[in-house]
Amino acid sequence: MKPILRGGCRYLSHTGVETDLIFNRGIDLPNFSLFPKLETEEGRALLRSYAEAQISIAAENGLGAMLETATWMANADRAAPLGYDSMALDRVNRAAAALLADLRETSCAHVLISGQVGPRDDAYAPAEQMDPETARAYHAPQIRSLAQAGADMVGGFTLAYVSEAAGIAAAAREAGIPVAISFTVETDGNLPDGTALAEAIRTCDRLTDAWPAYYLLNCAHPEHFGKVLCEAVGTGRFKGMVVNASRCSHAELDAAEELDAGNPPELGGQLKDIARAHPSLQVFGGCCGTDARHLREIARSLAAA
Repeated sequence: MKPILRGGCRYLSHTGVETDLIFNRGIDLPNFSLFPKLETEEGRALLRSYAEAQISIAAENGLGAMLETATWMANADRAAPLGYDSMALDRVNRAAAALLADLRETSCAHVLISGQVGPRDDAYAPAEQMDPETARAYHAPQIRSLAQAGADMVGGFTLAYVSEAAGIAAAAREAGIPVAISFTVETDGNLPDGTALAEAIRTCDRLTDAWPAYYLLNCAHPEHFGKVLCEAVGTGRFKGMVVNASRCSHAELDAAEELDAGNPPELGGQLKDIARAHPSLQVFGGCCGTDARHLREIARSLAAA
């Protein structure tokens, strides 16, 4: 399969919509789920406004835009408490991809649509680990829906262990769609189960015949993974990061009652330094605690890198 990222192009990503809505805008998201917003015109307009702002910020700074669908929680186990069955999930996953496809048609920027797939269980502390085949079967319906709705690729985000990532990659291969695998790391730079980031990349490649188009990490602050970054880049498969605004650990973020938005200019400067030191990296963006302020600083910094 051809590479999904354009050579020489950097992309702006954003996966921090949920925290911005809850803490900055006072909008309730039951079960931390964004996808129900697709069910109303008001909700769709809200999601469009985020994507339009991201495209605009990216285009102003000569970047591509990597748009993630609002489907991180749109799998069977995590959507069940909200009353969504398999047919309803197929509908919202397709609607999420279609919404972004409509925006791309009116944009002059280079836009990629990534169908976002989240973990089956708690991203930071899963109760148990699925084997790759169980994970493939579990995630296949969502990935199939996203692929058939026209997503350019799927992105497995905030993954805490390798075998679930391998299952997601296998399901993407079965659906004939490229996939990016994004692991989350703790403050020591390792996955929540203690696996080193570079080891996770190499193991996932071995289990999937290197099907993932590339790897990245998300839901961590740059200071959490600085000491493991060179080894990850050295695999030749690592292409970016979607970072938290806060230096807090996952446990601290889970317990927080107020948002820690960090320092947007500082965060942008840290990503600029990383981009300069590792020119092969192409995808940069904001995760928990980030909003348009952080995206602007990241984009400006990348343009200057």
